[in-house]
Order: sequence, then structure tokens, then C-alpha cells
Amino acid sequence: MAYASYFAAVLVACYLAAQTLTRSSWLGRGWTWRSPRVAILCWQSLGLTVGLAAIGLPLAIGLAPYHTGPGDATRLFVADLATAVAALARADGWPTAVFPAGLGPPQLALVASAAAIAVVLLGSTVRGLLAAVRAQRRHRDLLALVGRADPAAPGALVLDHPSAAAYCLPGVRPTVVVSAGTLDLLDAGQLAAVLSHERAHADERHDLVLLPFTALCRALPRLRRLRAAHRAVALLVEMRADDKARRRHPDELLATALRRFAAAGTPITPAGALGAADHDLDARVQRLLPGGPPPRLRPLVASVAAAALLALPVSLYLS
Repeated sequence: MAYASYFAAVLVACYLAAQTLTRSSWLGRGWTWRSPRVAILCWQSLGLTVGLAAIGLPLAIGLAPYHTGPGDATRLFVADLATAVAALARADGWPTAVFPAGLGPPQLALVASAAAIAVVLLGSTVRGLLAAVRAQRRHRDLLALVGRADPAAPGALVLDHPSAAAYCLPGVRPTVVVSAGTLDLLDAGQLAAVLSHERAHADERHDLVLLPFTALCRALPRLRRLRAAHRAVALLVEMRADDKARRRHPDELLATALRRFAAAGTPITPAGALGAADHDLDARVQRLLPGGPPPRLRPLVASVAAAALLALPVSLYLS
């Protein structure tokens, strides 16, 4: 049962780490807001670690009669199961002697639950990806009919809609879209900063960063902690795109554009897209104000801790 204890300890450590990451965001100007790229990597690492540990915990308990690590035990179990199924196919009956002593129905149920968790995690991600691709394809077909080029928004398509909207439709051929209302709302410098923000989403494939969290929220909508993690990552993704935009444009231009989006009301962003004004505009404007130098020690410590947490379940599976 030692391996099960390790997986349980990993889950507890991930919970505490997620609490720390969330608390840093709540404090405002915490290191996660000032180093969003590192924070995103930490969240991704935690998500993968939780998934591996959630599968490994029932698997380790169920396969404990093999008296070896989860990886070797799984390979032995699959081989034994194949032998048993082959015997059944020959009508020889279920060969109970194939499995080690102590591997009974409760243990098999735990192994089945581990497989079910793996199917849910993988299946929800695949379904989320397919749903996003379908939504993006439908919207691209619409843009081909109603979108137009405009010299005021170079490299983007313009929709003749009075509401303020600016978003990136990601994919192999990403498309940046702005509304006519946005052209009326922003001046040339502010619009250029917003377009840079949207291109950052496309360049770094932030849709794929959010995909596992979005898919799991749909599959497990009642998990409050999972929803909180999704909101945190979604905000960090926007902050990361803000940072890419502010490399080419003054902070004040982007901050003013965000303020104007906030004053214009709720933006319109289609499914499968990432919008410039989708998440917590006040927090994003706040971090664009002058502050101290970005922290270096805390992001480094968090990165090492997240990598160490991920390495533990991986090493258990390899044992």
C-alpha cells in the first residue's frame, strides 16, 4: 500500500499548491499576476499531476496483490487478464489461478474505477477539442460571408456590428476579428495594442492551454475547485497576452482600451474564440499600472515545486 500512500500524498500536495496559486491571485499584484507564463505552466503541471494521481491511487490499491510498482503491476495484470480472456474464449472457464492471491472483486472494481477516471479525463478533453473545432469551423464559414477587410484594422476581419468586440479565432489558420463598434470605440494606437493582444493568443495557442480545464468543467460541473482553477487560468492567459502586447505598445494604450471595453458593456465572443475583454478587466488594468520589478524567486520556486510534484507520479508509473 506504500504506492497508494504516495499517490494520496501527491493529491494532498496538489490541493495545497492550488490553494497557494489561487491565493496569490487574490492578493493582487502577486507573483502569478506578474509572471503569468510561469503561473500557467504551474497550473498545467498541477492539472496533469492530479490526473495521474487520481488514476494511480485506485490502481495502486487494486493491484497491491502484485507487490510491485503500478507500472509493472499494470503490465502483469493486463497479461493475466489477456490469459483469462483467452481461456474463456476456448470455453475453459475463468482461470482464477492466473491472478495472484488477494485480487478479488473489490480490487478489480478499483482497477475498473481507475480505468473509468482515465476514460473520463481523456474523453472529456477529446470531446472538448472536437466541439471547439466544430464551433470554429462554423464561425469561419460565417466570417467568409460577412467579414470584410478594413485598412483601419490591418490583418484582421471586421464584422459590421455596433457592439464592441475583439477576439481571436484560433486554429491552424487563426483569424483576428474586430467589430465595427470597436473601430468606433478605440483610436489607432489602442486598436493596434488590442490586435497585438489577440495575435498573442493565436501565436501561443492559448485555446489549447484552456482546453483541458474547460473540458473538465463541462464533464464535472459541480467541482467548485475545478471551476476556480479554470477561472484562474483563463485570467492568466489574458494577462499573458497583455504582456505580449505591451512589448510593442505602451501600457497606457492597452489599459485605456480595456477601460473603454469595460465601459462599453458585455463583449460578444463566440464559442471557441478568445476575446480581449472576456475576463476581469479591472484586474488586468490594475496590473498595467506602474509597479516594482517582476519577482524572480517565487516563480522559480513554484516552477521547481510543480515539476517535482509531476515527477513523483510519473516515476511511480515507471517503477
